[in-house]
Amino acid sequence: MSETPREQCGIFGIYNHPEAAKIVYLGLYALQHRGQESAGIVSSDGDRLYAHKGLGLVADVFDKNSLDSLLGKSAIGHVRYSTTGSNVITNSQPIKINYKGGELAVAHNGNITNSEELKLELEERGAIFSSTMDSEILIHLIAQSTAKSFIDSLTTSLFRLKGAYSFLIMRKDRVIGMRDPKGFRPLCLGKYNDAYLLASETCAFDIIGAQHIREVEPGEIIIISDSGIESIKPFAPTETSFCVFEYIYYSRPDSLVGNTNVHNIRTALGAKLAEEQPANADIVIPVPDSSNAAAIGYSRKSGIPFEMGLIRSHYVGRTFIEPEQSIRHFGARIKYNPIKSVLNGKRVVVVDDSIVRGTTSPKIVKMIKNAGAKEVHLRISSPPWRFPCYFGIDTPSKMELIGSTHSIEEICKHSGADSLGYLSIQGLKEVIPGFQNYCFACFDGEYPGGKPKKLFKEILEQKY
Repeated sequence: MSETPREQCGIFGIYNHPEAAKIVYLGLYALQHRGQESAGIVSSDGDRLYAHKGLGLVADVFDKNSLDSLLGKSAIGHVRYSTTGSNVITNSQPIKINYKGGELAVAHNGNITNSEELKLELEERGAIFSSTMDSEILIHLIAQSTAKSFIDSLTTSLFRLKGAYSFLIMRKDRVIGMRDPKGFRPLCLGKYNDAYLLASETCAFDIIGAQHIREVEPGEIIIISDSGIESIKPFAPTETSFCVFEYIYYSRPDSLVGNTNVHNIRTALGAKLAEEQPANADIVIPVPDSSNAAAIGYSRKSGIPFEMGLIRSHYVGRTFIEPEQSIRHFGARIKYNPIKSVLNGKRVVVVDDSIVRGTTSPKIVKMIKNAGAKEVHLRISSPPWRFPCYFGIDTPSKMELIGSTHSIEEICKHSGADSLGYLSIQGLKEVIPGFQNYCFACFDGEYPGGKPKKLFKEILEQKY
């Protein structure tokens, strides 16, 4: 588990384009920040489905030959970071199967919180699971359904699921996108010439010059076929619970969420942070790259000059060979390096988006002080992360979350900073757009729909 919260997954789909697989490939590039463990694409030529997937980054998994083998005018793709299920090839997506209703492919972002009980029920009825992913549950529910039409099978299956999901489903003649009724995870609808697209974020539309039409609504199912677009809303209206961390960390800053630019929201979070947690300092620096906008906002509001005091390497792979212990703080050094001429002799405000375990902050603070900084004031553009997430984000148990086990004063001492200040929950609520309701469970422990009874046993065994 890394110090920062791990990205979830990214999904992208297109219908009616002669180079569908290559368009999805580009879209997955734009969504790479949402998952780096595996990538996959399934396409359709109207008669059958074609699949290619593998472990690694998009550029590692696909080449010209593999893309040329993905025939057809429609395709769906997936980049994955595992939240349920280990990182093995059998757990990469999209999942492609053949059942009594024909070929089917599924790509999923989120977490099914009643997955254990549903899996036991399905296995008792003869289902054989080929992976450890909760995403596979939807396929078995559809396959065992007795409904007359596929859409009826899909909707009755979705009624059984609890938790967070954005799904893309491909059949040979259509692409279907859907969000859970509470809208935990994002999904957007776009248009590119005569083709329609579905994606986790609008930045995936930008890379190909596509038009962003709107967000798929919570509880909505979008069906794209030769007949055009059909929208159905089988769920009863309920209070939404969009993941607020999409604004704080997960979404790319150039994406739109509800027609609001993520960069602008993060800048406003930084300004609110400066208002709530001021500091006497000479410069403001971000922990790049996810905190750049918040640091800009802090600088503008406080009047303290903005500088880039840390340089981030963008070429750190998924694995690397660590040297001997004689090179200290290697894990932080391979990602960041301080600019001594910027930091030397300065009182520095360091803006970061979150602290999870508290393992990286001490290394960054020490790195900055070793570069000559007189003081380091750590400012976090979100509230303390105190509770695990059950809705598609990989977080450690509550006992491993430093915000749960330590006071702010203790975290400050642990980090080595001269002061530490977090954004308040109220401050966060004042900044984020008010057009929908949000999930704040990682901050306040109020889980929408209640805490799951059976999920992540190693987490639930902890005493809350």
